[in-house]
Amino acid sequence: MSDARAALPTLPGDDLVAPARSRCTEVPSATGPRPDRARAGARDHPEDAALVLAVVGARGGAGASTVAAALARVGGPRTATVLVDLVPDGAGVDLLVGVEDDAGVRWPDLAGARGALDGDELVALLPRWGPVAVLSADHRRPGLPSPAVVVAALEGLAAVHGLVVLDVGRDALVPVAPRCDAVVLVVPQDLAGVAGALAVLARLADAGAPGVDVLLVTRGPAPGGLGVAEVETALGLRAAARLPHRRSVARAGERGAVGLGGPAARVARRLLDGRSR
Repeated sequence: MSDARAALPTLPGDDLVAPARSRCTEVPSATGPRPDRARAGARDHPEDAALVLAVVGARGGAGASTVAAALARVGGPRTATVLVDLVPDGAGVDLLVGVEDDAGVRWPDLAGARGALDGDELVALLPRWGPVAVLSADHRRPGLPSPAVVVAALEGLAAVHGLVVLDVGRDALVPVAPRCDAVVLVVPQDLAGVAGALAVLARLADAGAPGVDVLLVTRGPAPGGLGVAEVETALGLRAAARLPHRRSVARAGERGAVGLGGPAARVARRLLDGRSR
C-alpha cells in the first residue's frame, strides 16, 4: 500500500485557472507524441505524475459520487485537480456539484475525437467548480464516448493536473483501472454491498489490474448489524475510512453543496492526508 499513499504533487501556478468557455466546436488534439501514461497499478509512479484515483460504489446508492466530489474539492486547493464523471447513465456529476447550467464541454461533445487529446486545450473548455475542473456526463445526452476516447481524455488531463478523480460506474471500471494509482471502493454495510464489492474486485482482476491498490471506505448504517470488521474479513481489505450515514450528506448533494466540511470531506482528507512515500 505504500506506493498508493503517495503525497499529492504540487504543480506550479495551481492558483491560475483557465476560464470555462462555451461548448467546443473543435475537439482539442495533440500535435506531437505524448508520453505513455498507462499504469499497471502505482508501482512506477514518477514524482511529477498526476495522482489518479477512481471511486466506485459497491452498489447503487453507496455514495461514491459524493466521495469522489469531496476528494476533488479537498484536493483542489492543493494542486490542479479535475473531477471526471464516468457513470454513463447517471444524472451527471455536474448536477451533484451545482455546475449543470454552466457552459462547457461534456462527454458527448468529445464523441468524435480521434487520437490523443491536448490536456491544456481540453481543460480550458471544461466548466469549473471553484478550483476544480469538471468533465461530466450529460443527463440530456446519456452515455460515454468509446473507451479509446475516454482513455485519450484521461491521459491528456493527467498530463496537466496533479490530481485526477474519477467517479466510475462499475461497468466503466475495466478500461480505466490499469491507469489508476488506487481505486476507492465505497461499500455499504449490508449484504448487497459486500456482494457488489466482491464483484468489483473480480472486475479489477479481469481488467488486468489485480495489483492496483484498493482503498476501502465503509458506509453506514448497518441495518442487519454487519460491522466494519466483518466487511473487512469478507473482502480481505482493511478499511481506510468510514463514512457515516447522515442526512446532511444527502442534503448537500441535493443542493450541490459538497464542500470542505462534513463527513465526506473528512473521509477525503483521511484518504489524501494519509498518503506518504
